[in-house]
Amino acid sequence: MASTPVAAAPKKKLNLSLTEVVPFALCHVVILGAFYTGVTWQAWALCFGLLFVRMWGVTAGYHRYFSHRTYKTSRVFQFLLAFLAQTTAQKGVLWWASHHRNHHKHSDQVGDTHSPVLEGFWYSHMGWLFDDTAATDYSRIQDFAKYPELMWLNKYFLVPPTLLAIGCSLIAGWPGLLIGFFLSTVLCWHITFLVNSLAHVSGKRRFETTDQSRNNWFIAMLTLGEGWHNNHHHYQSSTRQGFYWWEIDMTYYGLKALSAMGIVWDLREPPARVLEEGRAMDVARKAAKKAGVLGLPVAVAVDHSAELDPVSAE
Repeated sequence: MASTPVAAAPKKKLNLSLTEVVPFALCHVVILGAFYTGVTWQAWALCFGLLFVRMWGVTAGYHRYFSHRTYKTSRVFQFLLAFLAQTTAQKGVLWWASHHRNHHKHSDQVGDTHSPVLEGFWYSHMGWLFDDTAATDYSRIQDFAKYPELMWLNKYFLVPPTLLAIGCSLIAGWPGLLIGFFLSTVLCWHITFLVNSLAHVSGKRRFETTDQSRNNWFIAMLTLGEGWHNNHHHYQSSTRQGFYWWEIDMTYYGLKALSAMGIVWDLREPPARVLEEGRAMDVARKAAKKAGVLGLPVAVAVDHSAELDPVSAE
């Protein structure tokens, strides 16, 4: 499919912050200590169990709730979502959501926080995290900055992962800490970052959006549904990012279960017009491929992103 041209821009000059780089590197290195302590089945169970649960916290919490407000919940569960997401040590909930909203405002254009199109793989994957200019932009997250408990979590963002690390060590000793906590945390980091670094350069473009977002089934499997990234950038207000039954979206399934229990509600679905649009694009793409034609008429698709400013969404 034809791609929308992206504005050229000089690469950013990376201002490395040692207070960010050193802890990040140490979290990777410390895992090697497991060769000395040994590993137990309890540690591996903690590792993969926490990876799944916390990945869900990132996608359902940081992303679909705090960044895009695609569903509603109570103030208590809102806090629990933020706490769970922050156990991944991806900084504070308001920091994460404000940066993500900025990404959507400038996606693959000048001002984007982490565009692989403009800045390359490594910067978009993790280099931007070490940039000492990256602070919480409260002007982009005023809807959640009004809650004192979220402001506290955002300020003391290391409290949730620290408590989890202590819990892992109490449950399974050193292996629980090194494998159960640190390895699962590092895996969660890099799986999350793949959406930034690969889902804008690798995969299929169903919709002709104003950026280079793509649907990547492999990333979708790893991230519990976040890999349907072109769908998401086309209609970011939808709770469900796998728009069709064959697009597996584990985060959405979990939220549907919570909705049935009354814990969350008002889950937003992609409108019928968007689904029909997607089907038309799929049919046209297959026909073009069969005919040996590269690209599709841009007029077939409509970009709905302008309708969906999350700051003003309810």
